[in-house]
Amino acid sequence: MHSARQFLSSRSIRRQHVWVVAFWLCGGISALAQETTGGGAMPFPPMNGGLGSAMETVDFAEIYLESENRRLKDIERLKAEDKELIDSGVVSALDLEAPNNAVVEFNRGSSLLKAQNSKEAIRHMEKAIRDYPKFVSAHIGLGLAYVDQEDPGQARSEFEAAANLDGKFPGSFVRLGQLALSRKDFGSAQSALEKAASLRPNDAKILTTLGYAQNGNHQYQLVLETAQRVHALDHKGMANVHYVAAAAAMSLNDFETVERELNLFVSEDPTNASAPAARQNLAIIAHNKEVRARAANAGSSQPETTVIASLRPQTFPNSDRLKAQLNTLGDESDGGECENCGARAEANTDTEDANSAALNAPPSFSSRPRGVYTIRKSVDDVAVFFSVSSHGRMINDLEVSDIQIRDNDKPPKRVLQFAPQSKLPLRLALLVDTSGSVHDRFSFEKRAATKFVEKILKSTSDLGFVVGFATEATVTQDFSSDPGELGKGIEKLTSGGGTALFDAVSFACWKLSEYPESERVARVLVILSDGEDNSSHASLRQSIRTAEKAGVTVYAISTREDIGDKTDADKVLEVLAERSGGQAMFPMDLTTLGKSFDKLHDLIRSRYFIAYKPADFQPNGSYRTINIVAEKNGKRLQVRARKGYHARLETSPN
Repeated sequence: MHSARQFLSSRSIRRQHVWVVAFWLCGGISALAQETTGGGAMPFPPMNGGLGSAMETVDFAEIYLESENRRLKDIERLKAEDKELIDSGVVSALDLEAPNNAVVEFNRGSSLLKAQNSKEAIRHMEKAIRDYPKFVSAHIGLGLAYVDQEDPGQARSEFEAAANLDGKFPGSFVRLGQLALSRKDFGSAQSALEKAASLRPNDAKILTTLGYAQNGNHQYQLVLETAQRVHALDHKGMANVHYVAAAAAMSLNDFETVERELNLFVSEDPTNASAPAARQNLAIIAHNKEVRARAANAGSSQPETTVIASLRPQTFPNSDRLKAQLNTLGDESDGGECENCGARAEANTDTEDANSAALNAPPSFSSRPRGVYTIRKSVDDVAVFFSVSSHGRMINDLEVSDIQIRDNDKPPKRVLQFAPQSKLPLRLALLVDTSGSVHDRFSFEKRAATKFVEKILKSTSDLGFVVGFATEATVTQDFSSDPGELGKGIEKLTSGGGTALFDAVSFACWKLSEYPESERVARVLVILSDGEDNSSHASLRQSIRTAEKAGVTVYAISTREDIGDKTDADKVLEVLAERSGGQAMFPMDLTTLGKSFDKLHDLIRSRYFIAYKPADFQPNGSYRTINIVAEKNGKRLQVRARKGYHARLETSPN
């Protein structure tokens, strides 16, 4: 494949040649022939003689001219297409000059990136750059591969190289801004994103991300102006910009704007994970208005409820894709530092999110009240849910003296709380695979899931929501304590489409973690799926890390129909569950599917909860192991719990 410039140049040369041929065919060459023969007879007599042969010659020339006109039109069309690509910010103008061999390597690297094989993608992106050093998109692709390899320094170097090559291409500055956001370097993020926004002033996604950076950089008035710009555009899927604006208005004590922006946010995205917190804030604002009105009428002062001050940004069963996902995991503790890990462990309501910004999405919000509302502080408590059994029978009568816990091979500095999970409110996410691969048993699965929900939600303090997923996740019933409403949500599920399991797991965990709580809760995700994934943007590793950060225990029930050797899809379900302290189940038929739900009910309700302060804790992002031993009457029991967590990472702004 030639570059666009080379292609156009070759066409220009052919155009000149055709005009010469047309001139010769029209008879212009006869004058030259007369000069050659001294004005005598033509050395090349007409083949047929007479007027007819002359007209045939002219017709032949016209054919060439018409053909050339078509080619010229094609050139203009290609020029217009190239301009459209450049103007839309899809590619850099320099990318159109890339030679064939560089483009081939870039395409291979892009395919590997999509398959989450970033190590191999790096090799091909580097080849593309060696073949064509000005390949802007290849530098960005290489940077994204380094992000996936958790090497932010190398990623930044590649994004900066792309920006230096083409200062008019917004994509480089967007990536620099998003990377800076993930590092909490809000000043650098704002600078890069302002440059991107100046190049693409009507891009709602760029402006929304800029709003996050401005808010983190305490430029609250600018956040409000940016939100107004976004709202004036087509900004479907960008409702979070109003939540950012509400956070900024809160910092300015502008409660009228807070109310307006939260109402816009909830109306545009009612099932957003931050919508419950937004509704609570709206209720408190409405309450305060009522209190002030009564006080004014009575001529006295009455106490108001304090408004939250912490609003802030927040295939096939054995396919090569699944195999690559599993191969990238390795051992849980071999990942080194976790760039995006906070100290939050399960049900830790005081723990600050350290880093919720991702490269493919804006950072999330967090608002988690204690009592009414308080600003959350960063603490280093660890909370773990675990189950104990003996020969398959759940043990429900353990005391804290029956438990030994080791964090990084050391006993905790102090145990803060120990209790059966049944004493804690349950937060349940039911994630149902609605892709085409589960169509045959879908009706039975929905009935079994409905019965499970009816059994598991026992108290009005328990809440659950239902999500169906194919290519995208769809909330069919938001948080509710009514099993009947959740059953209706399950009934609304319809099958068909691709499978984005990892994206759906990340979404459900995030939604669970963002619900505002006033006490410790048990967060549980139940997945009903065959374990396949063919269209996620997130990787398996990323979805596991999201569950860890959100403090969610994952349980999975396979919908696989055939009985045979363990597949990669089975392994995916196992690793999703077991690394969070949960369990994957593989029923053999429709009858045992119902029994699996019954077993799952017992597993969830029979767990224990322990919270402790670890000894020698260092906020360095390293992986810390957890080992729990349970003994009763001198007998060692089987414990199922997550194996560890990533410590929060303290990073300097620069």
